Amino acid sequence: MKKKKRKLKISKFERFFVVITFALVLVSPVISVYAKSNLSKVNYEVEMTKEKINDEEKNNESLQMKINELASFENLETVAKQMGLSYTSNSIKVVE
Repeated sequence: MKKKKRKLKISKFERFFVVITFALVLVSPVISVYAKSNLSKVNYEVEMTKEKINDEEKNNESLQMKINELASFENLETVAKQMGLSYTSNSIKVVE
């Protein structure tokens, strides 16, 4: 007597579930690498932006110091003398 081989009947739902599971197993590493790559790119851009901000803040600080230096009383007095002007405290009016 020969034994008859029985074929297991797999429903369409089970077949669909197996295919989807297999696809997810194959695709999930690719998605993970892609997501990490994008995260790395964004982190790099953030660091570059922070560096630019720091550079601009240093530049602004330098310019503010230059403004304060040029607006100082000693500098104004020097420029006035160079132009032949004189300083008298009576001619200054303070507006509040």
